[in-house]
Amino acid sequence: MIKHTLPSDIERTSMGIITQELADKGYSFPEEQMAVVKRVIHTSADFDYAENLVFVNDPVARGMEALKSGAHIITDTMMAFSGVSKIALRALGGEAHCYIADPEIAAAAKANGTTRSAAAVEYAAEKFPKGIFAVGNAPTALIELIERMKKGLRPSLIIGVPVGFVNVVESKEMMREFCEETGVPAILAMGRKGGSNVAAAICNALIYTATDRIDPANRGWN
Repeated sequence: MIKHTLPSDIERTSMGIITQELADKGYSFPEEQMAVVKRVIHTSADFDYAENLVFVNDPVARGMEALKSGAHIITDTMMAFSGVSKIALRALGGEAHCYIADPEIAAAAKANGTTRSAAAVEYAAEKFPKGIFAVGNAPTALIELIERMKKGLRPSLIIGVPVGFVNVVESKEMMREFCEETGVPAILAMGRKGGSNVAAAICNALIYTATDRIDPANRGWN
């Protein structure tokens, strides 16, 4: 029998189930990280993220600080871009951007013999050097970020959760090591799992926390 039909009731009940199952499985997280872990599990129904997610250099607090200062979010896919809560982000003075489909990005990638994801990161790094970079699909985007960071780029936060089989694990491990060395904050999903939906979920966990919208009622839901 279906008991809940309103989006707000469904989300609250889902989060309650996730909270209980995490406790039953023996997982515990600092309070500031729990909202991220729960929202990723909520969007994926995959409790493996309780082990796969890695938090480097206090990324939740520093990410929210950047958001409250109006930081922009740059995603590597339109799917992740579409999933980011624009209304809540604008309330903080920020915007979300994705350049993957821009014709000039495609031309730059072709001219340089690279991927559009890498070309988009290069462009965004110039435009928003203190931005929050959310990578859910392309390991080449993470690799390009590392190259830019070697040259001095210091984003406010890296969300590195690309999914797949080629260069995915390696790019995340490289990013983790580089962030640990440089002090750049990062939230990474180690291993093969991830995706644009996970990248958007992490963004929204931070945005909702920063704007007191964790409860769907505070987002204008019933």
